[in-house]
Amino acid sequence: MTRVVILDYGSGNLRSAERAVLRAGADVEVTSDPHAALNADGLVVPGVGAFSACIAGLRDVGGDKIVGKRLAGGRPVLGICVGMQILFERGVEHGDEADGLGEWPGVVDGLHADVLPHMGWNIVRTPEDSVLFAGLDADTRFYFVHSYAARNWELESGLTGQAPKVTWAHHGEDFVAAVENGALCATQFHPEKSGDAGAQVLRNWLGTLS
Repeated sequence: MTRVVILDYGSGNLRSAERAVLRAGADVEVTSDPHAALNADGLVVPGVGAFSACIAGLRDVGGDKIVGKRLAGGRPVLGICVGMQILFERGVEHGDEADGLGEWPGVVDGLHADVLPHMGWNIVRTPEDSVLFAGLDADTRFYFVHSYAARNWELESGLTGQAPKVTWAHHGEDFVAAVENGALCATQFHPEKSGDAGAQVLRNWLGTLS
């Protein structure tokens, strides 16, 4: 069975993510153990709360090195919510700036919308050749909870030398809702809270781990 580690660094809906990935068909372990995280078939990096707190917690358990080593070896990583945001170069919240992992260029900052946080179900605009969203209709909705996002996409050539596949959503303005970049994938929405649609996204991701 496919082995997935959900990285425990003190942030994220760990048990919800564990149950969702388990239901999607994987053998799941929640741990901060570097050996387990490096050697699993897939690594999930969740995240809730402030960008700066999440990146600090990640670095405290060596998660930055774990993600870097996995990607250097082409080993799949999935970031969720703030676990996606910290993959960018920087995060800015209430004037507080923090460096991210820098896997993707760009800044995560506040959404420009009349109602914040963006909380609830929303449709997304996926690229035609998306693997994560295969089998899902265009009007499928996913569950979001956030006030900050990557509002621009700057990387033209990704980890495989090809352009990453970027999915967009809209709340007040367009923002990046998901990215597929070789071994590195991420979603701004919570697949573990998105019912059958989220389960399909997780199954699709698990299908890339062979």
